[in-house]
Amino acid sequence: MKGACILYPCYFNASLKREQGRKVPLSKAIKNPTLADLENSLKKSGVKYLAEQKHHPGHWAKREGRIVVTWDKSKPELLKRVCAKLEARK
Repeated sequence: MKGACILYPCYFNASLKREQGRKVPLSKAIKNPTLADLENSLKKSGVKYLAEQKHHPGHWAKREGRIVVTWDKSKPELLKRVCAKLEARK
């Protein structure tokens, strides 16, 4: 998938350690993020995405789903954009 990034809710989960799958700083993470939280953040950011019922390999039993985002810039930049909109949920 050229020009796409995959986001999982565990990337933003404050209760996980970095080695458990969190990709954002703890100060930017939220507790128990859901796929709906990520979708709302992306809608507010005006980014195109597609929600899927596929799951993170390390957290397959949780069945959280994932989002495929149409994105041409770097993944860290996308993570920052999503975090900025997720902070309102804190």
